Amino acid sequence: MPHTDFTIQTLACHLHLTPQQVSRLADRGQLPGRKVAGEWRFSRAEVHHWMERRIGVSDEGELVEVEEVLDRSATQEEREILIGELMPIEAIAIPLAARTAGSVIRSMVELGARTGWLWDPEKMAEAVRSREEMHPTALENGVALLHPRRPMSAILGQPLITLGRTAAGISFGGSHGSLTDVFFLVCSTDDRGHLRTLARLSRVITVPGFLEALRDAPDAPTAHRLIVETETNLP
Repeated sequence: MPHTDFTIQTLACHLHLTPQQVSRLADRGQLPGRKVAGEWRFSRAEVHHWMERRIGVSDEGELVEVEEVLDRSATQEEREILIGELMPIEAIAIPLAARTAGSVIRSMVELGARTGWLWDPEKMAEAVRSREEMHPTALENGVALLHPRRPMSAILGQPLITLGRTAAGISFGGSHGSLTDVFFLVCSTDDRGHLRTLARLSRVITVPGFLEALRDAPDAPTAHRLIVETETNLP
């Protein structure tokens, strides 16, 4: 059953860890879980959000490890995640004409609708707003990785990413208090694809010099070329 909770053994297989490693993480409170009749059980949704948070705060070496784990769990039918392919030029706005958190979300979703791959922008915008209210996605480096709480395959023709860079930083709800000027919207059709995309995108934005070059990009085609070149050169 797709929604059955993980056990120690099934979660170990899912994460490509040993049962002993999963048990230690759970015992230390580093994995979200609960005990049922003395046995650990792990909600798939909570494990998904734990992985999301882990990706968001990882450094380059940790991101490589996370991506390798997620790629090993992918099926043979699942394609390699390539950010440049998921983000056509029409899904990039430089500058993004938005000055508030609400207008950023609306504008980022409208970029997705331009591609023809996002069929219900209003529904996506509401889902992204709800996710931001629950836990803001702004990072300390001035980047926000917007996404709904769960994949929304019913309103997507395929997975996609949009990119917007505002002319100045705005307050986007991050607990660190810094301003945000680079926004990515990640729209996925399944949980594993979402995590793989998030890990890949996080690797790209942590490449030294990438964000500085992105902030200097004069237009969407230049930004797209930068992303493709950076991704191609990932180790």
